[in-house]
Formats: sequence, C-alpha cells, structure tokens
Amino acid sequence: MKPLFLAFYRKLEETDMRFKRYLKGQIDWNNRLIAITGARGTGKTTMLLQHIKEHYGNNPQDVLYTSLDNIYFSINNLYSLADDFYSFGGKELYVDEVHKYPTWAQEIKNIYDDFPKLKVVFTGSSMLQIFKADADFSRRVRHYQLYGMSFREFLIYEGLLNKSQESFLLEEILENHISISQQLTREFTPLPAFQKYLQYGYYPYYQEDINGYGERVLQTFNTIIESDLPNVENVDFYSINRIKKLFYILSEMVPFTPNISQLSQMVDVTRQSLMNYLQLLEKAHSVLLLKQKATGIRQMVKPEKIYLQNTNYSYALSAENPETGNLRETFFFNQVQQNHKVIYNEQTDFCVDGKYYFEIGGKNKSTKQIKDLSNAYLALDGLTIGYRNEIPLWLFGFLY
Repeated sequence: MKPLFLAFYRKLEETDMRFKRYLKGQIDWNNRLIAITGARGTGKTTMLLQHIKEHYGNNPQDVLYTSLDNIYFSINNLYSLADDFYSFGGKELYVDEVHKYPTWAQEIKNIYDDFPKLKVVFTGSSMLQIFKADADFSRRVRHYQLYGMSFREFLIYEGLLNKSQESFLLEEILENHISISQQLTREFTPLPAFQKYLQYGYYPYYQEDINGYGERVLQTFNTIIESDLPNVENVDFYSINRIKKLFYILSEMVPFTPNISQLSQMVDVTRQSLMNYLQLLEKAHSVLLLKQKATGIRQMVKPEKIYLQNTNYSYALSAENPETGNLRETFFFNQVQQNHKVIYNEQTDFCVDGKYYFEIGGKNKSTKQIKDLSNAYLALDGLTIGYRNEIPLWLFGFLY
C-alpha cells in the first residue's frame, strides 16, 4: 500500500486548484458510494484530487486515491486493498478508471457491504453501464456525469470571466437574455472568445498545447474506441475498425440525415450492427443523435440527424474550416442537451423539453420559419445582444 500512498501524495502536490469544473460543486460528497462517469479528458481525475486537497491537504492518512490501471493491480485486487486500508483506519477511498478492472462492480459492492464506515468514490468511462452492472449495486450508488467544458467554464479558464459567475437556467435566458447579455458583456467581448471555444475549448487539456490540440483530440477518440470500449462492451477488433470508419465517414457528412441502408453499405456492416455502432459512439460522447420523441421500442429507430459530439471534433477532423451552420447547430445541441431533452422537429432545428422551439442561424436570419409557433426562438451567431425572441447563440453556453 505504501507505493500507492506515495504516488497519491505526488499527485496531490501537483494538483492545480485555480480552475474547478462545474460538477465539483454539485456532488454531494457525503454519500457513501459515489460514481462519476464522463468522457476521457474532461477532468474527472483532477476533480477528485482537487476535492481531496481542498478538504484534507497534501498528505492525508485516512484518505487514499488510486487508479485501477496502476501496475499494483496486476497482482493485487481492489477488495484486499480496501480491507488493508480500512484496517489501518482508512475512511475514504477514491478509485479512478474502474472500467480498466473487470470485476469492479462486484468488488466495490462487497467493499460497500463489508466496510460500513468506508466511503467510496469511483470514476469510469462515459460508456460504463453503472445501472446494468448489478441491480442491488445500482440502488446503493449516487451517479454523476461530467461533460466537457461549457463556454462559461472556458471563459473562466481563460481568465476572461469572474470565477463566481454562475450558470443560468434555460428559462432565465429565454426571459431575460437582453439584461443577462448586457451584464456579461461588461466583463468580456463574447464573439472572438466564442470562435476560440468552438475550435479548442471543450477539453481542459487544450492549454497544454493549443497547436497540437486537434491531434490530441483525435488521439483521445482513438483511445476511447481502442481501449475503453473493449473494456466496457463486448466488442472485437473487427468492430472497432468499423466503428472508427463510421465515425470518420460521419465527420465528412454532418449534420447528416442518415440513410441507414446506404450508410451500412459504406461501412460494410449489417443494418443492426450499424445501429449498435451509432449507440456506442453516442455512449462514448463522440456523436450526438437527434431523435424523434419516442418511448419503449420506438427509441431504437434511426436518428433523424447525426452530429459530432462537440465542435472541437469538427475542427480536428477538418482539413479546412468546418461548415459554419454545422458548428452552430452542434454547439447549441451540445450545450443544451446536458440538462434538457433535445429532440427532432420538422418545422425547426430543435425542440427542447417538448415545449421550446429553436431555429439556429446567423444574425440576419429572419423569423419567418417560427412566426406561427409559440415559445419559438432564434439562436443567432454574430449577435452580442439580442432582441425579443432573437437570442445570441453564445449565451446558451451558460447553461452549466
């Protein structure tokens, strides 16, 4: 156990406390069993270490953080570690990368049951099936999901916005967008910052190397598909190659209204396999699937449109600048879907929560398409401050 503590203390010493992700303040850290899932590179590990450092300092004795991809676990198991740690007075165990450990669900469940005074917090891939692992286990765990940075967080990370600036509810933006925009634009100039965010602001690691950021985004995708996916789902090498091929085909066509038969021929798989691959890409936070409102078995029908999951993917995959309309719609969908249900609508680009209708476009877009709809809005790029139901697109980056 000593090598794990030494590695843990080194990580704590190096943990930067200046910027904290939105989810950190939303987690009830008092729960005995907490699960945090999210895409690779969104900052799960840093968030855990920040919480520990903030509350227990740089060398706590009764708190331990470890990652299950550590070589220690090639000859030791998690349950035995918890047993030893608990015997020496351990109170809180933070476990990273559980999807790398085949028996994580059973062992964490046993730890929860056998050591009633030990709190366990664990993180894993966004594809992790927390609630399919074990019905009894799922009733015990409090689950949170971490997404990439919002435009609001990017501004704070860049030092352009005060750290105390909180997010807004969707209803607040719809009702008070003019006054909110006026307040925010006293602090920063939104449009240049917005263009930077679209290109490189979604993953916190962009500051390490902006010039090489696009390449790292693609490396992150490859790691998710080649490493994380096989650890979570029963996927063979053939399927991995086909999933990657599908992703790259989609990247050249988004926003894509799919012809499933044609697309399955292009990828050289069956229709059912293609549908399964799309679901896996969605779970991996690599694509966004815009679907019709549906329940039960109807949810398995093909999506009406497919987008890349965030605009940074678009820039990383595009030899030239991505298509502007695609970037606008992708940004809106990505930011809004974190806390709201976004579905397909024949008359407008998006329907949100079944009652709000949005058309996305440039600042000169007319209201003709939504004039007969109630609760209908234009989300417009190029606007600093809106007017009536015309809302600056960038403002939807303040929802989380």
